Amino acid sequence: MLAVFKRDLRAYFTSPIGYVFIAVFLLLANLFFYMYNILAQSSDLSSLFANLLFVLSFLIPILTMRLFSEELKAKTDQMLLTAPVRVGQIVLGKYLACLSVFIIALICTLTWPLIVTMYGTPALYTIVGNYAALFFAVMAFIAIGLFISSLTESQIVAAIITFAVYLGLYLMNSLTTVVDNNILRSIMEWVSVFSRYKHFALGVFSLADIVYYISLTVIFLFLTTRVLEKKRWA
Repeated sequence: MLAVFKRDLRAYFTSPIGYVFIAVFLLLANLFFYMYNILAQSSDLSSLFANLLFVLSFLIPILTMRLFSEELKAKTDQMLLTAPVRVGQIVLGKYLACLSVFIIALICTLTWPLIVTMYGTPALYTIVGNYAALFFAVMAFIAIGLFISSLTESQIVAAIITFAVYLGLYLMNSLTTVVDNNILRSIMEWVSVFSRYKHFALGVFSLADIVYYISLTVIFLFLTTRVLEKKRWA
């Protein structure tokens, strides 16, 4: 697993993908920070982080599209799948490499809490909640993108489908406000990644929401493993 992790993490920075992701993320993130906090002289980061998750819906597919699609197109997946390593370890290695790129970008934003103290006394639990919300949501997003990447050898197709899934989850969250049926609304809110994100963003740490994000991540990592297992024995 460690070899796969190092190989894929290195690949992000020997190609423009890792740099482009981090640069665009930080550009947009700092633009929102300037608008919502510097200009408004506010110490509340909730609005900023709410917008960041939507921005990441566009950016995460750039990271995940190459994970397996590139291997399938170059036929290097055959060498990878016949290597003396478990399929689950291959999936986990690639997943952690992708997640690490996001963590690097997120670390670059840790100056924000220091800067907003100039405009007031920000609630520590709200700041931690916002960072936790973004991290857990992106964990699930990357797992979904990884699974989709394992289904096609076209990186463009993988990126488009991944974005379409994220958009569907976002629209599902928006539609909960117009659905009259209480049961259907409850189901949509339970499934929606974005509605659970709001709880964290308000500083509310719910064990059910944490379990949901982790469960969603594990499910899609498992599905990816099953897809690759099928290819391995085909």
